Amino acid sequence: MATDLQTGPDTSISELVTGIVKDVQELLAQQLQLFKEELSADFRKTKEAAVSLAFGGGALLLAVGFLGLMLVHLLNWATALPLWGCYGIVGGVLAALGGALVFAGKHQLDSVTPFPQESAQALKENVQCLINPK
Repeated sequence: MATDLQTGPDTSISELVTGIVKDVQELLAQQLQLFKEELSADFRKTKEAAVSLAFGGGALLLAVGFLGLMLVHLLNWATALPLWGCYGIVGGVLAALGGALVFAGKHQLDSVTPFPQESAQALKENVQCLINPK
């Protein structure tokens, strides 16, 4: 922002125009920096959601393997159900749990906006003012 405001008869039109151009350049540079920071924040959120989904999926896979086998044999031991029926019951319950976890991760990923709308709109308005001065 121009802090060297000159008043008086010695201020020329070219100096005023130069000051305005410098202010516009500084404004555009600041908006570009804000745009970059918003993109960086959105990328970070996306990366965190992807890591969460990956670790959650891996842990779910291991849990399904070990606990599933244990629950199937426990159910078979505790009831008169055949072994294949026990596998079906435990598999269905674990599939529902896995689906809920995937849904939660997708919901978290959907909250991320890939393009910073506010910065883009402000930049667009400034460009329009520069192109079409009134």
